[in-house]
Amino acid sequence: MPEDSDPEANLEQWKSAMQEEHAEAIANPDPDESHRIEGVAQVTYRVTFDYDAGEDALERATAEEVDDLTDPELLSCACGVRGMTPEEAREHMAAAVEQE
Repeated sequence: MPEDSDPEANLEQWKSAMQEEHAEAIANPDPDESHRIEGVAQVTYRVTFDYDAGEDALERATAEEVDDLTDPELLSCACGVRGMTPEEAREHMAAAVEQE
C-alpha cells in the first residue's frame, strides 16, 4: 500500500461518490420497481405494572401514549432507496410518476 495515501481524502471521495449515487437514485427511479414511501416512527408510552407476588412476576396493567405520532425525518422507498428527506422522497415519487 502506498505510503502517500490519504485516508481523509479517500473517505471524502467515497462520501462524494455515495452522495452522487443517492442523488441519481432519487432523480431517476427504476421504472421496473414498485415505488411506495415508508418510514419508521416511534411513539412513547408510559407503562405501569402490577406485581403478582404468587407468581413473582410483573404484569402490564396500563399503557398510556405520552407523545404524539410524528412523521419520521428519514424516509425510504420500497424500491430500495433509503435515507431520503421528505423533500427527496417527493422528488423521487414525482420522477417515478413521470416515468409511468
